[in-house]
Amino acid sequence: MMALMLAGNDSEDDKLVARARGGDRAAFARLVERHYDFIYRVAYRRIGRQADAEDIAQDVCVRLGKAIAGFRGEGRLTTWLYTLTLNAARDHARKASREHVKAAAYAVHALSEAAIADSSDDATEALWEAVRRLPAKQCEAVLLVYGEGLSHERASDVMGCAEATVSWHIHEAKKRLKVLMADRAGEG
Repeated sequence: MMALMLAGNDSEDDKLVARARGGDRAAFARLVERHYDFIYRVAYRRIGRQADAEDIAQDVCVRLGKAIAGFRGEGRLTTWLYTLTLNAARDHARKASREHVKAAAYAVHALSEAAIADSSDDATEALWEAVRRLPAKQCEAVLLVYGEGLSHERASDVMGCAEATVSWHIHEAKKRLKVLMADRAGEG
């Protein structure tokens, strides 16, 4: 839904990108303002923790500032932002796993997750938690197709793989999610 709303503003994005590439800080600030919520939402769906999603969104904005000159405009800005955001989320996850702060970090994350004021119901949150437990590519495919409403073709552009590969990741994710959700139901 949101991706469709952003797609209608491609011409304004193109103008802002051109100005930002030329060093116009106000144009860059406007780009960040226009897309920050989008970046945050993708990061949150991928990582599932508010504080981490905020860190990732800020990191993406910094990366965007450094990389905007290299954006050639061959695709949509939002496709490029998906890629930047998912890469930043992967980097963040790798860094977190290297830090080995297991018990303390788990408690902090559990508290921050409980503090998130989200309008979604418990079943939806449980499903997204299960999605976050999937292997990275399956998680990203589900996030892009079901969370962001992208077509398999557009998701394949973001993920840098064939459309059939996205379909395969979705298929495998559905099989795993059935097991994960059944396990969760058995616990409750």
